[in-house]
Amino acid sequence: MELGIEGRWALVCGASKGLGKGCAKALVAEGVNVVITARNPQALEETAAELRQLNSSVTVKTVVGDITTVAGREAALTACPVVDILVTNAGGPPPGDFRDWTREDWIAALDGNMLTPIELIKASVDNMAERGFGRIVNITSGAVKAPIGILGLSNGARSGLTGFIAGLARQPQLVSNNVTINNLLPGLFDTDRLRESTQASASAAGQALDQALENKRRAIPAGRFGNADEFGALCAFLCSRHAGYLTGQNLLLDGGAYPGTF
Repeated sequence: MELGIEGRWALVCGASKGLGKGCAKALVAEGVNVVITARNPQALEETAAELRQLNSSVTVKTVVGDITTVAGREAALTACPVVDILVTNAGGPPPGDFRDWTREDWIAALDGNMLTPIELIKASVDNMAERGFGRIVNITSGAVKAPIGILGLSNGARSGLTGFIAGLARQPQLVSNNVTINNLLPGLFDTDRLRESTQASASAAGQALDQALENKRRAIPAGRFGNADEFGALCAFLCSRHAGYLTGQNLLLDGGAYPGTF
């Protein structure tokens, strides 16, 4: 399918690895120029080289920085000539027991997983509407629909973002001008984040990491963890010209693990 976004510019956050990288790869394959940002310079440049090899006709820019900071956001936005497509993504807060979390822990979680996406959207959405095209995809978490006990910081912050997007995405001045905003909710994907969160629960239960991962895999009807490329493919479709009638939605990718109807 021709997605109709060749030549557009995208800002993809947290794109040096994992799901952010998967989204950047899918967009570059469709001829989208990208600005990718992450904190690790070596990983970021390695990803940039891979993207350029994937499609030599596009421009790939890198911005090293922390997207959850004002400076990091300003640098990333400045590097992108026109933000036609925005993919927000930031590492989730650490797992743990809410009894141990301080106010500062909660503020950090909100800054990273709620307020940072909102600030990026604020900086780009009106210009999208003026140009008559815009696609915003927020990478959140399947925990928005099925909260995970040890990920309370993430549950709370990402749910706050979800509520905010539900109102913003339906504003007529945006969607009538071909600007859509949707959330992608990953379940268990084969990423560093999966291993980190599983290690915490495995250690608490006195279990080996490999066994804990295997137990999680067996609980997924698809019988496997997701991969970043299939996640990126759906992201690219949401960014396409075909998705102009799809907005304010929370799309769950979890291999059938969530048991609910809604």
